[in-house]
Amino acid sequence: MAAVFLAPLYILVNLYIFRWIYLWTAVCFPFFENPAIRLCLIILYLAASTSLLTGFLVKKPLMLRRLLNAAGKFFLGAFMYILIIVFMTDAGRVILKYGIKLSWTQTKESFILTGTACFLSVLLLCLYGFIHASRIKTKNYHVTIHKSVPGMDSLKIILIADCHFGFCSGLNHARKIVEKINEQQADLVCIAGDIFDNEYDAVFCPDELQAVLKTIQSTYGVYACWGNHDLSEPILAGFTFRRNSSDIEDPRMESFLKNSGIQLLKEKAELIHNSFYLVGREDPDRSEKLGSHRKTPAQLINKLDRGKPVIVLDHQPKELKELSEAGADLDLCGHTHDGQIFPGNLFTRLFWENSCGYLQKGSMHNIVTSGAGIWGPAMRIGTDSEICVIHVSFNPAEEYHPDPEARKRPFSDNRPD
Repeated sequence: MAAVFLAPLYILVNLYIFRWIYLWTAVCFPFFENPAIRLCLIILYLAASTSLLTGFLVKKPLMLRRLLNAAGKFFLGAFMYILIIVFMTDAGRVILKYGIKLSWTQTKESFILTGTACFLSVLLLCLYGFIHASRIKTKNYHVTIHKSVPGMDSLKIILIADCHFGFCSGLNHARKIVEKINEQQADLVCIAGDIFDNEYDAVFCPDELQAVLKTIQSTYGVYACWGNHDLSEPILAGFTFRRNSSDIEDPRMESFLKNSGIQLLKEKAELIHNSFYLVGREDPDRSEKLGSHRKTPAQLINKLDRGKPVIVLDHQPKELKELSEAGADLDLCGHTHDGQIFPGNLFTRLFWENSCGYLQKGSMHNIVTSGAGIWGPAMRIGTDSEICVIHVSFNPAEEYHPDPEARKRPFSDNRPD
């Protein structure tokens, strides 16, 4: 319903943006005065600004739908920066004209100069964001769990999340992720949800993608939990269109993981190598849509042998206090993307206790990754696509003192490198 009310606003904002594009091109390039060229410009902008909608409505052929969706996701990112830059420039022009009464702002030269600066700024930001999103970085964390594990004094865990395999992320990106993972020679690989992007059919060459993911190397295997986008649900510009719960759980997604050599943990704990527990939680949003039951941290952990390390895999970084009190030692999450594009990374910090990075909650370590993929705008600006390498040390002899100020200052042993 919200999408219906926001549609008129989206149209008005696009008219505002197009007006300035139209005026700037006409001043800079006289051939845009030609009616045929004007019509082409209108059609081109209309096609770009509605590509998300047409990609949502067009079902076949799949290649056309894939092209429209990719174009729409790129335009979504460009649209946000066009709006910010054009609005700020327009506001500055009004202030200079009526506040400072600077006559130069009314000249043709100033209009051409500011328009060109806006165009180049948007172009460079979008190109950078598009390229930067495809680069996978490695972030290291060092944590100590104050428990004894016979025959094991450390554990190297790889955490990834939010691959969002679909229209904008596929084989090439998966190969980069797997290559980065295998460089680390990990003991355990954990995928904290959002493997898919709301639609299994959006995955390009799923058999080949399964083969790529199956080459992930680790001592104790690859485990995953579901995220809120790991279901089949129509989505347009971030708005979901509900189906019956019986229609949105696509069994092909679970089969995909099985064929990829990935073990799915749904509301259960796995005792690995008789040494430590890995607990996989259901995503709260996904659980609500499916009408299923999500266990509390206490229900999941109380019956475990708390003498062994308890590692929790949970898509969203929620219920941190409850997890810590239940006895979790390490909580691994994703979901937030760290805001993905600036200034989104500033706002996510307002809504999440730990929007990205490390947080100490009682005796529990919480690590949230910014994700290995993208959702929505096909770019990253101010954030990184990443895998997290978590170096866990087991040291029961080291005395531990919970520090409520832990998240406010750097740590020598548990901050990213």
